Amino acid sequence: MAMPTTGDARLDTAKLQAQFGDDILSVTERLGETYVCVNRDQIAKIHEFLKNDPELSYDYFVECVGVDYGAWNHDRDFIERFEVVYNLYSVKHASRLFIKVGVNDGQKVPTVKNVFLGAEYPEREVWDLLGVVFEGNEQEERFLLPEDWVGFPLRKDEPLGGEDVHFHDGASGPAVEDLQQPHAGESFEGTTGSEGVSGR
Repeated sequence: MAMPTTGDARLDTAKLQAQFGDDILSVTERLGETYVCVNRDQIAKIHEFLKNDPELSYDYFVECVGVDYGAWNHDRDFIERFEVVYNLYSVKHASRLFIKVGVNDGQKVPTVKNVFLGAEYPEREVWDLLGVVFEGNEQEERFLLPEDWVGFPLRKDEPLGGEDVHFHDGASGPAVEDLQQPHAGESFEGTTGSEGVSGR
């Protein structure tokens, strides 16, 4: 059973707009999925509302992920460099909803781990790999990466560099940058093919 509607709108987005007003920045449909862009400061309250409203029952926290749009020159939902995208699911309605916030370096996103305990580790992963800080879920040591790691590897301005691969028989293989092939993508700045991308 899909999310009920009220008039021409989904019940969940209509109730969000009625409850939070201007803190709901936009609602868009893409490829059959619904994305709601919201004010970063209200993210925990919005999650709590979606979870506890008996008509909506978004009771399953699927994931949250971070996206770096620092090198993206096309239309997007926020002016901030990063987006955090929350994936929520209503078991009652078999319905999915994506909630998005924008954030820049030096800004914090309020944690939602006090609403959904399952958000604690995904938020830590986003911090460790992108450098987005979640207020109330800060950490002093790396979560996935070695303690001496410098930088955040999923940022688009992070060099692709690498180390030669050491195999179990004692042989070594080339680093990833030594095998790069030309492509038409926009996944990073730098050159590919015969020229190095990290200055090695």
